[in-house]
Amino acid sequence: MSTVPSRELATFANPRPGRDYEIRFDCPEFTCLCPMTGQPDFATIRIRYRPRARCVELKSLKLYLWSFRDTGAFHEAVSNQILDDLVSVLDPEWLEVEGDFLVRGGIHTVVRARHVGGPQPG
Repeated sequence: MSTVPSRELATFANPRPGRDYEIRFDCPEFTCLCPMTGQPDFATIRIRYRPRARCVELKSLKLYLWSFRDTGAFHEAVSNQILDDLVSVLDPEWLEVEGDFLVRGGIHTVVRARHVGGPQPG
């Protein structure tokens, strides 16, 4: 697998698809750029989800998050983009992304975006 930033998220089969369990990731080294100033924004991205058939592979998640490093994005937009991209590859029962951004201009921003899926297909 590559070590170059990528927007491709790899998945694998859930090893316990019938079990009710939660997967959680804390990603404290997230960076993107402020679209207004071009200055770096630093955040901890927290991801929680209840898988159905698929789980996200960690190295691809790392490279995916790394791909935002040179991208200008508002905190709200980037948090929701991460949610949308994960939901599209995982089809989880539910998924939550929290972007906890460091203080900029005296304001600490936390964006929490949630997806709740419908009944499991099939």
